[in-house]
Amino acid sequence: MELEQLLNHVPEYAKDLKLNMGSVTRQPELSEQQTWGAVVACAIAARNPQLLESLLAEAATHLNEQALFAAKAAAAIMGMNNIFYRFRHLSSNEKYGAMPARLRMQVIGKHGSDPVDFELWCLAVSAINGCGVCVDSHEKVLREKGVNEEAVLAVVRIASTVHGLAAVFDAAPAPLV
Repeated sequence: MELEQLLNHVPEYAKDLKLNMGSVTRQPELSEQQTWGAVVACAIAARNPQLLESLLAEAATHLNEQALFAAKAAAAIMGMNNIFYRFRHLSSNEKYGAMPARLRMQVIGKHGSDPVDFELWCLAVSAINGCGVCVDSHEKVLREKGVNEEAVLAVVRIASTVHGLAAVFDAAPAPLV
Protein backbone atom coordinates (compact mmCIF):
# COMPACT_ATOMS: atom_id res chain seq x y z
CA MET A 1 0.00 0.00 0.00
CA GLU A 2 1.34 3.45 -0.85
CA LEU A 3 2.40 5.54 2.12
CA GLU A 4 -0.29 8.17 1.60
CA GLN A 5 -2.97 5.47 1.46
CA LEU A 6 -1.66 3.88 4.64
CA LEU A 7 -1.52 7.19 6.46
CA ASN A 8 -5.14 7.79 5.51
CA HIS A 9 -5.96 4.84 7.78
CA VAL A 10 -4.36 6.41 10.84
CA PRO A 11 -7.11 6.63 13.48
CA GLU A 12 -8.20 10.06 14.65
CA TYR A 13 -6.54 9.55 18.04
CA ALA A 14 -3.18 9.31 16.26
CA LYS A 15 -3.66 12.19 13.82
CA ASP A 16 -0.64 13.98 15.30
CA LEU A 17 1.57 11.08 14.22
CA LYS A 18 0.23 11.24 10.67
CA LEU A 19 0.97 14.96 10.50
CA ASN A 20 4.36 14.48 12.13
CA MET A 21 5.32 11.91 9.50
CA GLY A 22 4.93 14.58 6.85
CA SER A 23 6.98 17.13 8.76
CA VAL A 24 9.80 14.85 9.95
CA THR A 25 10.53 13.83 6.36
CA ARG A 26 11.07 17.49 5.44
CA GLN A 27 13.38 18.68 8.22
CA PRO A 28 16.02 21.13 6.95
CA GLU A 29 18.62 19.76 9.39
CA LEU A 30 18.91 16.50 7.42
CA SER A 31 19.68 15.68 3.80
CA GLU A 32 17.22 13.63 1.80
CA GLN A 33 19.48 10.59 2.15
CA GLN A 34 19.84 11.07 5.91
CA THR A 35 16.08 11.45 6.26
CA TRP A 36 14.97 8.49 4.18
CA GLY A 37 17.76 6.23 5.42
CA ALA A 38 16.58 6.96 8.95
CA VAL A 39 13.00 6.23 7.93
CA VAL A 40 14.05 2.83 6.55
CA ALA A 41 16.21 1.89 9.53
CA CYS A 42 13.50 2.97 11.97
CA ALA A 43 10.75 1.16 10.08
CA ILE A 44 12.73 -2.07 10.30
CA ALA A 45 13.40 -1.49 14.01
CA ALA A 46 9.74 -0.66 14.67
CA ARG A 47 8.71 -4.06 13.22
CA ASN A 48 5.31 -3.30 11.74
CA PRO A 49 5.05 -5.07 8.35
CA GLN A 50 2.42 -2.72 6.89
CA LEU A 51 4.34 0.41 7.78
CA LEU A 52 7.64 -1.12 6.69
CA GLU A 53 6.30 -2.07 3.27
CA SER A 54 4.90 1.40 2.65
CA LEU A 55 7.96 3.24 3.92
CA LEU A 56 10.35 1.03 1.94
CA ALA A 57 8.44 1.73 -1.25
CA GLU A 58 8.50 5.47 -0.63
CA ALA A 59 12.14 5.45 0.44
CA ALA A 60 13.12 3.69 -2.79
CA THR A 61 12.16 6.88 -4.62
CA HIS A 62 14.58 8.91 -2.44
CA LEU A 63 17.56 6.59 -1.94
CA ASN A 64 20.03 4.88 -4.21
CA GLU A 65 20.62 1.15 -3.84
CA GLN A 66 23.74 1.55 -1.68
CA ALA A 67 22.08 3.94 0.78
CA LEU A 68 19.08 1.62 1.04
CA PHE A 69 21.43 -1.29 1.78
CA ALA A 70 23.29 0.75 4.42
CA ALA A 71 20.06 1.85 6.14
CA LYS A 72 18.89 -1.76 6.33
CA ALA A 73 22.34 -2.77 7.59
CA ALA A 74 22.19 -0.12 10.32
CA ALA A 75 18.87 -1.53 11.52
CA ALA A 76 20.17 -5.08 11.45
CA ILE A 77 23.47 -4.50 13.21
CA MET A 78 21.94 -2.24 15.85
CA GLY A 79 19.16 -4.76 16.46
CA MET A 80 21.94 -7.08 17.62
CA ASN A 81 24.25 -4.54 19.26
CA ASN A 82 21.53 -2.77 21.21
CA ILE A 83 20.62 -6.00 22.98
CA PHE A 84 24.22 -7.00 23.65
CA TYR A 85 25.43 -3.65 24.92
CA ARG A 86 22.24 -2.89 26.85
CA PHE A 87 22.68 -6.21 28.67
CA ARG A 88 26.29 -5.36 29.56
CA HIS A 89 25.20 -1.97 30.81
CA LEU A 90 22.24 -3.26 32.83
CA SER A 91 24.05 -6.19 34.43
CA SER A 92 25.67 -5.47 37.77
CA ASN A 93 28.37 -8.04 36.97
CA GLU A 94 31.35 -5.95 35.85
CA LYS A 95 33.06 -8.97 34.29
CA TYR A 96 30.75 -8.75 31.24
CA GLY A 97 32.13 -5.32 30.40
CA ALA A 98 35.65 -6.70 30.18
CA MET A 99 34.72 -9.66 28.00
CA PRO A 100 34.91 -9.39 24.19
CA ALA A 101 31.63 -9.23 22.28
CA ARG A 102 32.74 -11.92 19.80
CA LEU A 103 29.99 -10.84 17.43
CA ARG A 104 30.58 -10.15 13.76
CA MET A 105 30.08 -6.44 12.99
CA GLN A 106 31.87 -6.01 9.65
CA VAL A 107 29.04 -4.03 8.09
CA ILE A 108 29.79 -1.09 10.39
CA GLY A 109 32.91 -0.41 8.37
CA LYS A 110 31.75 -1.80 5.03
CA HIS A 111 28.26 -0.42 4.45
CA GLY A 112 29.38 1.66 1.46
CA SER A 113 27.43 4.77 2.40
CA ASP A 114 28.31 8.08 4.02
CA PRO A 115 29.74 7.36 7.51
CA VAL A 116 27.84 10.27 9.10
CA ASP A 117 24.57 9.06 7.61
CA PHE A 118 25.20 5.54 8.89
CA GLU A 119 25.91 6.89 12.38
CA LEU A 120 22.66 8.88 12.30
CA TRP A 121 20.73 5.74 11.33
CA CYS A 122 22.42 3.71 14.07
CA LEU A 123 21.54 6.42 16.59
CA ALA A 124 17.90 6.44 15.50
CA VAL A 125 17.59 2.66 15.81
CA SER A 126 19.34 2.74 19.18
CA ALA A 127 16.78 5.29 20.39
CA ILE A 128 13.95 2.98 19.33
CA ASN A 129 15.60 -0.02 20.96
CA GLY A 130 16.32 1.90 24.16
CA CYS A 131 20.05 1.28 24.40
CA GLY A 132 21.53 4.19 26.32
CA VAL A 133 25.10 3.01 25.81
CA CYS A 134 24.62 2.94 22.02
CA VAL A 135 22.75 6.25 21.99
CA ASP A 136 25.61 7.89 23.89
CA SER A 137 28.25 6.27 21.71
CA HIS A 138 26.68 7.21 18.36
CA GLU A 139 25.76 10.71 19.52
CA LYS A 140 29.36 11.28 20.62
CA VAL A 141 30.74 10.09 17.27
CA LEU A 142 28.29 12.33 15.41
CA ARG A 143 29.25 15.38 17.48
CA GLU A 144 32.95 14.61 16.89
CA LYS A 145 32.22 14.52 13.14
CA GLY A 146 30.68 17.99 13.33
CA VAL A 147 26.98 17.06 13.40
CA ASN A 148 25.04 19.55 15.51
CA GLU A 149 22.39 18.85 18.12
CA GLU A 150 19.62 19.99 15.77
CA ALA A 151 20.45 17.23 13.27
CA VAL A 152 20.73 14.64 16.05
CA LEU A 153 17.33 15.61 17.40
CA ALA A 154 15.87 15.62 13.87
CA VAL A 155 16.79 11.97 13.37
CA VAL A 156 15.34 11.11 16.80
CA ARG A 157 12.09 12.83 15.73
CA ILE A 158 11.97 10.42 12.80
CA ALA A 159 12.57 7.48 15.13
CA SER A 160 9.85 8.54 17.54
CA THR A 161 7.30 9.19 14.81
CA VAL A 162 7.94 5.94 12.93
CA HIS A 163 7.87 3.98 16.19
CA GLY A 164 4.61 5.63 17.24
CA LEU A 165 2.99 4.87 13.88
CA ALA A 166 4.13 1.24 14.10
CA ALA A 167 2.46 0.93 17.49
CA VAL A 168 -0.77 2.38 16.08
CA PHE A 169 -0.77 -0.05 13.13
CA ASP A 170 0.03 -2.94 15.46
CA ALA A 171 -3.09 -2.07 17.44
CA ALA A 172 -5.30 -1.16 14.49
CA PRO A 173 -3.97 -2.52 11.17
CA ALA A 174 -5.09 -0.75 8.03
CA PRO A 175 -7.49 -2.81 5.92
CA LEU A 176 -5.76 -4.74 3.15
CA VAL A 177 -6.45 -3.25 -0.25
